[in-house]
Amino acid sequence: MDIENVIKENISLKEENNKLKTLLENYNTSRKSYYEKNKKIVNEKAKQRLKKIAEEDPERLKEINRKAYLKRKEKLQKLETTEVSITENI
Repeated sequence: MDIENVIKENISLKEENNKLKTLLENYNTSRKSYYEKNKKIVNEKAKQRLKKIAEEDPERLKEINRKAYLKRKEKLQKLETTEVSITENI
């Protein structure tokens, strides 16, 4: 009896997961198409926001740039470690 309940619950959770994946996919595709169509506008607005932040609070801009740098550095380190592990496996 207990195994049957677990199997039923597993099946229902898989169905719910698939349903949520399709909803998320629909949501993301509409946003992606918007950004593809309006790429220049979005980039200009981002530049304007950064200029506004630079004028109002330059320290905050430094903090934002530092966080971005640290994230890029972290991603590069992860890529290097995965490349090293791949080459070791070969």
